Amino acid sequence: MQNMEYISTRGRVEPLKFKQAVMMGLATDGGLLLPNRIPSIDQATIARWQELDYQALACEIIGLFVDDIPRATIEQIVERSYATFDTTEVTPVINTGKEYVLELFHGPTLAFKDIALQFLGNIFSLLLEEQRSCMNILGATSGDTGSAAIYGVKGKENINIFILHPKGRVSPVQALQMTTVPDKNVFNLAVEGTFDDCQNIVKEIFNDLDFKTRYRLGSINSINWARILAQVVYYIYAALKLVSRAGARRVNFSVPTGNFGDIFAGFLARRMINPLIGRLILATNENNILTRFVLEGRYSRGCVVPTISPSMDIQVASNFERYLYYLYGHRPERVRNAMEGFQAGGEIIFSQEERSQIRKDFASTSVDQEETLAAIRETYQDCGYVLDPHTAVGVAGARRLKSQILEGPMVCLATAHPAKFPDAVRKAIGREPERPESMRGLEERDVRCKVMLADTALIKKYIMENAL
Repeated sequence: MQNMEYISTRGRVEPLKFKQAVMMGLATDGGLLLPNRIPSIDQATIARWQELDYQALACEIIGLFVDDIPRATIEQIVERSYATFDTTEVTPVINTGKEYVLELFHGPTLAFKDIALQFLGNIFSLLLEEQRSCMNILGATSGDTGSAAIYGVKGKENINIFILHPKGRVSPVQALQMTTVPDKNVFNLAVEGTFDDCQNIVKEIFNDLDFKTRYRLGSINSINWARILAQVVYYIYAALKLVSRAGARRVNFSVPTGNFGDIFAGFLARRMINPLIGRLILATNENNILTRFVLEGRYSRGCVVPTISPSMDIQVASNFERYLYYLYGHRPERVRNAMEGFQAGGEIIFSQEERSQIRKDFASTSVDQEETLAAIRETYQDCGYVLDPHTAVGVAGARRLKSQILEGPMVCLATAHPAKFPDAVRKAIGREPERPESMRGLEERDVRCKVMLADTALIKKYIMENAL
């Protein structure tokens, strides 16, 4: 196996091994970390992978990107990470009639973030034990990342976790899942502002390298490469299942996304098993900076609009920079200049040649709230299947762009259980979805949360007072 190392999108970090990349999180030059190569999988390996269950496939894929952790240890981490899921299949593929749904919500917090964050939490535990050290995790959430991260590390003696969420801009269930965890190593901060404010604060703190080092800060947001790696697995798993089960030659995916991390994982998966993955549909709600990027060749910051799919209410996509690295031909100086220009002026303009490449890589559409409710209603009427509003954005986008799909079934990523968004579901179908056992009694639990201004200095002070 060739040596696997990790480099920064901005080119000013010496190559790292996987363990170092995980612990660094955000690159010290302000960029994001990527592997120095993407493995291309041959047909013989694909045929062998088709026979594997989810956990075994995850070990195969993760093993391609990790050469500084023994294979037996990877297997233990994967088994431990998905033992908490309520199905042995981990991410079932469901046929709803018009399209397939890839259910990514079978983890402890009923959202797709569990797939990556159970894995990352166990990786952190392994590395901290090896180093006989401790860590203070800092992250921002638009809804699901926070609770998934908390459940990945709650109760661990060598980790404290600080999660920022925009006050009043996540669903009540999402807020309760985060703020009712009683473990003493969990700190929830409700920030007076938007998710982008929370994310900017986190990035500012990580870019203060002295502070990051002194307080041993670790990242759980999708800026951490290990999260993207864990997400690559379910694209390949679904594609192989449908190629095997449905006799498809290629499989297409519709991805509801605001932060670009989930669809970037699909972009990497397609490079690995091309041509088994066809079109990637990037579906956004009214916060459509990514759709405007694909359709207009312009990445420009706007104002955040609150919607019924709040986890996508984002105007600055934290994983976008990783895609830029490939779009710009692996030239970190171009990425660096583009991101510095965006920070100063709030916009990146792409050439005609780049726009053509972007449209080859992604199809995209923006789905408003009425269309989102209609997708929930129509799917329920057609087959009795209940979508959450984020998944419904992906379903509505897939149906709108159906004419662009020349071959193969469509898989829509179901990113959360509908019970996490009962108000939107009730509005669409006239009743709330049934709550899973893990969500019952949430409202009766004690809440632990501190409300704070969107002020980096104040949040730094809070971390200093509560860090390990």
